[in-house]
This record gives sequence, C-alpha cells and structure tokens, in this order.
Amino acid sequence: MTDTTTPSPAIVLSVTDGIARVTLNRPSRLNAIDQESAERWRDAAHEIARRDDVVAVIFDAAGSAFCAGGDIHAMSGNGSYDGAAIAALADVIHEGHRVFREMPKPIVAAVQGAVAGGGLGFMLVADYIVASDSAFFASRYSAIGLTPDCGVSTLLPEAVGMRRALELTLSSRRLSAAEALDWGLVTEVVAPEELASRVDAVALSWRSGAAGAFGQAKRLMRASTQRSYQENLDDEARTIGASIETPDATRLIAAFTAPRS
Repeated sequence: MTDTTTPSPAIVLSVTDGIARVTLNRPSRLNAIDQESAERWRDAAHEIARRDDVVAVIFDAAGSAFCAGGDIHAMSGNGSYDGAAIAALADVIHEGHRVFREMPKPIVAAVQGAVAGGGLGFMLVADYIVASDSAFFASRYSAIGLTPDCGVSTLLPEAVGMRRALELTLSSRRLSAAEALDWGLVTEVVAPEELASRVDAVALSWRSGAAGAFGQAKRLMRASTQRSYQENLDDEARTIGASIETPDATRLIAAFTAPRS
C-alpha cells in the first residue's frame, strides 16, 4: 500500500490579525536546520517583509527543543561533506536572517529546551526573547570541529559582549535559562506553561500599540551598529519627522497632552 501522507513542512508560516508566526517544525530532529528548513526560512522572511498587513512576528518551535543548530546527519548522506554545499546552505540561512533583522517589524521568540550552535543565531535574530526556565544554551561548534554560522559570530557578541561570547564559543559551557537571563542572552524567563501565552501577549502589545513606531525603533537600533553616528542621527531625524504625522502618533500625543482632571 502506497503511503500518500504529505510530510509536514520544515518551517510553517501563518499570519493572523497582523501577527506572523514562523514555527520551526522538525521536532523529531530537535528542529535542526536542513536544506528545506533553510529555504523556507529565507522565503518566510521575504514574504513577511513585503506584507503590509504584518506588523509583528513570533518565532517559535514545535516539540521539546527550539533549535539544535545544523542537521549534521542531513548534511552528509554518504558520510562525506561538501564544503561548497555547506557554504551555500549557510548563505540561504543568512539571507533570511538579514531580511528579518532589517525589516521594520518587531520579532519576539519563544524558546524552550535546547538552543545550540546555529540555533543561537536563529534565536538572536529576534528582538525580544522569552525563554522557558527549562531552556539551555550552548555553542557546541568546537565539539564537531566547526566554526560559527547563522550569524552567531555577530549576534552573540552583540547580545552578551565579546568576552562572554568567546567564553561560550571556546568552551563546552552550557548556560541555564537563569544564566542566559543574567548574561543578557534572553529578555525574560517564564515557567514552561506560560511561554506561549507570554509571547502572544508581547506580540499583541505591539499590534495594539503604535505598531509602526515599534517597527521603526527596531530598525533604527539594528542599523546603528553598521553605520556612522552621523548617519544614524540623520536617519533618526527623518524617521521621527515621518512618525509624528502618523495616525498613531496623532492619537497618542493627543491623549498624552490632554488636560488631566
């Protein structure tokens, strides 16, 4: 009998009421990234970036882990490794990362279980990270003789500072959720049963507030590390000049300046 079951996509994108949800969906592989995952990640980024109806984004993951990094087994079906193919795969992932980082739409991540290797990069693309108190974090690149990818060499030092980034990368250290919070690797830590509702609440607060201002604030801060101070100042001036004319700003400024009884 022929099995006609359609396999689940490696990454699922859905949009509901202005909030996009990108779900890593290979739970049996701890959401490790293979070619399909990489391509769907890139394609999801481009779709969300061009959709005017999306104002906020949630990253989450199916199963017990957020992301265990690259799928080493999938990278070598015959026991050998093709460096050019691995570099090309990394380029696909990196394109998605760049688009997510640059889009003026804030991103919140829900993180549970293992976050290792390139999984750190997928997590750190988010602007706000909520972790389950059972989550744990490790580099693990050196354990398999590899070097950072998925933006980790940029995103990790940006989040925790160079010394701590090097410590995590050049050792076998594994951080608990509490340690990750102390380091600044994540934004907040909640009980496992509260993770989904807390992340939804963050995204809803962006959608119901000044969504455009949140997105532009994210864009300004993300871009600031790549430009001169004067370029940042010029962009700030243009952006605040545009934002003060938006309906959100008009409404909120009127409420703020209204006489108090």
